[in-house]
Amino acid sequence: MANSEGNEKPLNRFQLLGRMTVFITIAGLVASLALLPVVGTAGLAMRNSVREFQNLPADLTEVPLPQRNVMTDIHGEQIAVLYAQDRIEVPLEDISPIMQQALISIEDQRFLQHSGIDIRGTLRALVSTSSGSQVQGGSTITQQYVKQILLTAAQTKEEQRAATAVSIARKIREARYAIGLENKLSKKEILQGYLNIAYFGAGSYGVEVAARRYFSVHANKLSLTQAATLAGLVQNPSRYDPTRFPEAATSRRNQVLDAMASAGYITQDIADKAKKVSLENELKPSNIPNGCTTSEAPFFCDYVLNTMMTNPVFGDTAEARARFLDIGGLTIKTTLDLKAQRAAQKAANNQIPPKDPSKKAVAITMIRPGTGEIVAMGQNRKWGRNGDGKTAVNYNVPVADHGTVGFQAGSTFKAFTMAAALKQGWDPFKVLPAPQHKTFKDFTECETGAKFPPYPVKNSTSSGAFNMLSGAAYSVNTYFVGLEEKIGLCGPPAMAKAAGVKQGNGEDLKAYPCFTLGCFDVTTLDMANAMATFSAHGIHCDPISISAVTDRNNKNHQVPLANCKRTIDLQVADSVAAILAGVIDGPIPGRTGQKMYFGRPAAGKTGTTDSSAAVWFVGFTPDLAAAVWVGDPRGGQQYPMKNLTINGTYYSQVFGSLMPGPVWREAMKGALAGTPATPWNLTTLAGLKPGGFGNDTGIHKGKCAGLTGAELKACKPKKPKPSASAGASSQPTPAATP
Repeated sequence: MANSEGNEKPLNRFQLLGRMTVFITIAGLVASLALLPVVGTAGLAMRNSVREFQNLPADLTEVPLPQRNVMTDIHGEQIAVLYAQDRIEVPLEDISPIMQQALISIEDQRFLQHSGIDIRGTLRALVSTSSGSQVQGGSTITQQYVKQILLTAAQTKEEQRAATAVSIARKIREARYAIGLENKLSKKEILQGYLNIAYFGAGSYGVEVAARRYFSVHANKLSLTQAATLAGLVQNPSRYDPTRFPEAATSRRNQVLDAMASAGYITQDIADKAKKVSLENELKPSNIPNGCTTSEAPFFCDYVLNTMMTNPVFGDTAEARARFLDIGGLTIKTTLDLKAQRAAQKAANNQIPPKDPSKKAVAITMIRPGTGEIVAMGQNRKWGRNGDGKTAVNYNVPVADHGTVGFQAGSTFKAFTMAAALKQGWDPFKVLPAPQHKTFKDFTECETGAKFPPYPVKNSTSSGAFNMLSGAAYSVNTYFVGLEEKIGLCGPPAMAKAAGVKQGNGEDLKAYPCFTLGCFDVTTLDMANAMATFSAHGIHCDPISISAVTDRNNKNHQVPLANCKRTIDLQVADSVAAILAGVIDGPIPGRTGQKMYFGRPAAGKTGTTDSSAAVWFVGFTPDLAAAVWVGDPRGGQQYPMKNLTINGTYYSQVFGSLMPGPVWREAMKGALAGTPATPWNLTTLAGLKPGGFGNDTGIHKGKCAGLTGAELKACKPKKPKPSASAGASSQPTPAATP
């Protein structure tokens, strides 16, 4: 190359070879392009006659652009916005004309005249490509649109590489497709498509989102300088990001203004005046939320997303399900009720603040009986991977749903022992001895009949003689272990499974003597679902979180079903409900759930493990079921609920009625506020009335043990002697209530 006249350096053989390669490549390209229609006015006139270039890929004009997904609660109130590409498609009439002119001026001034390609620009770009540089310039808006469509349509890595490859072959393919596209779409349609598909940086896809992101306005309200700024971004969104590099963005904006003057859209005087406008003063950037992390119900939101990513109803493969979400444009209507969610979250945070030094956690799940609908899922943690009071683990759900292996459920499992006994025909009024300490020696394995080792048990509440009603009211350990011993170990785990309970690791519950005392790790999701099964008269439903999914075309897509069916006999379920109603609203003084009454029919059960590793309260009304766990996510055995200060108050030991119970009560009260109280409608065993046991507490000793009603009345002497009276009808004094 000549540096000055008469001072030209000779080319070496490698330089000569390179020059020859470039010339040969260009010559070949010119020959290829000769087959393409002539551009300019003549090309525009003849484009409709060029049939051989109308053969586009079948879906080139039908590729759906990725859009936002909107997740709502059951009433349509927004929970979250989710997207792979943040895009809101708008028609051309909703895009400022000055924005359209700015883009044409800087990207393709002959857009309205050519038929899809610009020979001069393409050759200029190919010279650059042939000499080893990146492909740049020369592409028309139509070609750029084709490239973005092919990239969007790509479903494999190979297709993605082909859509972005730095090669002449790609440029020729884009040119051929561009001509075909111009024969199929109008200029307005192409411009509209490009403005909706283009990337403007900072996670903004399409001009509508870009206008909101940088200037907090809609695309139809963009000013001249704002439009020029956005038009300048498409060449290199990162380099010209006005929020990060205002000087570079200003320089690029001014180039666009000059281009608009050159194209005749504005005068040079207007362009010069616009250049003086401060870009930084015009910027009003807004952070557009994306994902569950900014949701009001982040853990429920994540549960919904995990369902959509794993359930085959949304696609046969993981890739298909991911693409279904990525393409987006979905309205995901969930089962969540924000009224209930807010009540649950407030109750949890009030009991134990997220950043409480104790590091103890609260988790609560609420389900609507007879539907499987999860209406609330909260915990006293914010979403986050680092920092006090934050976690990315959902304490309410099993491992498979980004949760935990669960937590020991304590005496809440006594409900399943009740149900199993009632199914076998056990008389709920039959009295069993329940001493303070007892070692049970007659447990046998459910399937083999082999004997278990002796199992020692002690009470933490009351001791004496109890029937099922009073045993539940006081949560008497030796009564229920004794009952479990008599009915056998097969029934209780089977009843828990029928109610929808598994271990948090996904395995079935085991038939061990400790079952009735809740020695297995379970989730609040499963326990709330079990309570919903009892509330629904034995009808079990799979928990569901999604009620409807509608796409951008208002097409309804299939969602997971609750599969409601009877799994527990009506009379058994209703009898358990009646007994648990007595725990909250019964006549026995000192019952463990009496503080949970909140002015309407309700049933429930406390749960406290022997080592205080975890404490629970589970319960339901005819309208709503809920389960609450309180413990330490670092490990309940290592960090038990004993000798600790929580929310400024010292506790020697925390019981189910002390913390999870009040959370349950306040959450239920808030969730049901403003709704009429639904009365019980239970079909129970003879003589068993929900919420009360008449004048009979079911606690007796001596010759009247096991008798009820008229038989009990006849058994009692009309004028008992003082000594006989004391022995015939004594009631234990309740100890500390769990």
